[in-house]
Amino acid sequence: MAYLAILGPGMIAASAGNDAGGIATFAAVGAEQGYHLLWILIPITISLGLVQEMCARMGAVTGKGLADLIRERFGVRWTAFVMLALLIANAGVTVSEFVGIAAATELFGLTRFVSVPLSAVAIWWLVVKSSYQRVERVFLLMSLVFLGYIVSAFLAKPDWSAVAIGLVKPTFSLEYAYLFTFVAIVGTTISPYMQVYVQSSVVEKGVTTENYARTKKDVWVGTVLAILVVFFIVVSTAATLNKHGLHVDSAAQAARALEPFAGSYAETLFAIGLFGASMLAAGVLPLATAYSISEALGFEKGFSRFGKLGFRVIAKTYRSTSPRTMSMLPRMMTASAMEWPRHMSSSTVRLTNDGARTR
Repeated sequence: MAYLAILGPGMIAASAGNDAGGIATFAAVGAEQGYHLLWILIPITISLGLVQEMCARMGAVTGKGLADLIRERFGVRWTAFVMLALLIANAGVTVSEFVGIAAATELFGLTRFVSVPLSAVAIWWLVVKSSYQRVERVFLLMSLVFLGYIVSAFLAKPDWSAVAIGLVKPTFSLEYAYLFTFVAIVGTTISPYMQVYVQSSVVEKGVTTENYARTKKDVWVGTVLAILVVFFIVVSTAATLNKHGLHVDSAAQAARALEPFAGSYAETLFAIGLFGASMLAAGVLPLATAYSISEALGFEKGFSRFGKLGFRVIAKTYRSTSPRTMSMLPRMMTASAMEWPRHMSSSTVRLTNDGARTR
């Protein structure tokens, strides 16, 4: 129970990485390559855990978000360039999440013209009107939908001996399809917004070096569970679609294709997982973007220090990513020199030799 109380940033960020695009990629990996690329999940687990834990540690030690540290280390122009790239990328990924919501709800017979607006309003209400604690609990509950992929994998009745061989025996190929799939798995699993979210959330929770041990466990457990979900997605499609020579281009196609071989329950569970994953990522992405822009531009931000009004501050920042803000960023990039106003930083945080945080 004590551990359940500290579940949060690590679990949410890792789960959000298995979004609509990720599920489509992993389903295609199983359909195209079978069990041959399962071995890559082991080094990816280590890599993702190290990156996530590094960002969480930076947040606990410095008390600052990733964009704050980028601004301090590399200056305003590089920060503006990075934030502009992040804003464009996150906007595109957010659109893909709503595509995933539409595809999942249409599997249940609900038109996208109803499901997408309703989902957008629900996410907006959650982000703008709720407290940080409530949003975190909702995100954690959304993460439970990934359990459906575990069940669907067992319903597919895979050859577990072949699964074990694919997991421990690396295979290599210089074929275009193999290399493309290899890169797609890495790029889909380790996404920039995950690092932004986990570091800023650690700061907002008030995690310090003294109580960082539990957050470290949260990050690693979240990473392992997220990669386990990937494992079962690949296994479920490899055991059915690859076995019968079927190819898929989206998670929705994979869900439909599972039904003849694994039953209607597998299709339903796959579709529920797609909907929950898309909703989770659609909620995390705007927050990660708002964190980054607010930190980069020196805007006041916070959840815990404002209580129930905390999310309204983030919401204002999120609304500020409008054409007006977009027009500011290129000007910042081309400015010869800029100095941030002193009042934008209420205190200076520096690292001592022993890694402690001092003010």
